[in-house]
Amino acid sequence: MSRPDDAYRGLGWKHGALVVQRLGAMLAPLTLLLPNGRQVSPMHIAPWAEEAGADELPGILRRLRGEWPCVPFGYSVPGDGAPAEWVALMHPAAPDEEVHGHGSNHCWRWEASDGCSLRLSIDYPQTSPVRRLERTVMPDPDGPAVDIELRIEAREACRLPIGLHPTFKLPPEPRQAMIEPARFDHGRTNPGVVEPDAALFAVDQVFTSLTAVPGLYGATIDASRLPFAAAIEELLQLNGIDGSVALANQAEDYRVRLSWQKEHFPSLLLWISNRGRRMAPWNGRHLALGMEPICSPFGLGPATALADNPVARSGTPTARAFAAGEIFTTRYRIEAEAL
Repeated sequence: MSRPDDAYRGLGWKHGALVVQRLGAMLAPLTLLLPNGRQVSPMHIAPWAEEAGADELPGILRRLRGEWPCVPFGYSVPGDGAPAEWVALMHPAAPDEEVHGHGSNHCWRWEASDGCSLRLSIDYPQTSPVRRLERTVMPDPDGPAVDIELRIEAREACRLPIGLHPTFKLPPEPRQAMIEPARFDHGRTNPGVVEPDAALFAVDQVFTSLTAVPGLYGATIDASRLPFAAAIEELLQLNGIDGSVALANQAEDYRVRLSWQKEHFPSLLLWISNRGRRMAPWNGRHLALGMEPICSPFGLGPATALADNPVARSGTPTARAFAAGEIFTTRYRIEAEAL
């Protein structure tokens, strides 16, 4: 499968090495050298990237991997099976709507950088209220960490759901990783079913601890310990979170931590992709955890995000206002440490 010569660029430094691809500006693989001399690679790479037919997939799936920005975040879906207060707010996607936005599905261009970072940008279609995204990936010269900056330039005044999409590797054996969120106000289960044969949590319920999430059949479930033994595909949203989360990979004896500006992303979406999707290219083998800082109601798309939805009514914003010509800048960090 041929690739343009500029499809990937990499950086190496004292504490690690990383690769960014032009498609989606996705970051992975990322290898970090811990102070004890061990190397860890915390980011997920989908198993089908080099398989025959991968280039025919939608852009976001083609070489799905690691971390990237989503502007706007989500994708509109009809409210089939959702509770009544959600159904009226959920609609089929618009004809030009792309999953997680234009930047997630198209190739970015490389910009000049200082040799110690990678910088990319992408122009949005003229019909979009977003003019341009720019992204800079900067290894920390002093440790096993990467700092990332995202700039969003607005073409016109608008409100949009926005998000970041870090996706992390899970160990293959059950319950060998632990999610460690910062303090959060409350969590919510998804207002619909992600995959009909791979559901685990009760629909549209509120919880206060990740260790006691309402289950589909009444009992509470510890959702902090992954992966699950069964095939599961689920979403959980933690609202009012303090701007950090960690994943302790006990099988490989390291912790990866993500931190961000909580004033920009007041919620964390947990995408538990636990071998639950059976259609191609997933084929029941996709095992990963998305820990995604968002200003959005789950991934339900712009129309639902702008509506008076239950998450927004609870006091957590689900869309950000942009002024015409505004350049919005946010920064976040991925780092690793030994357990």
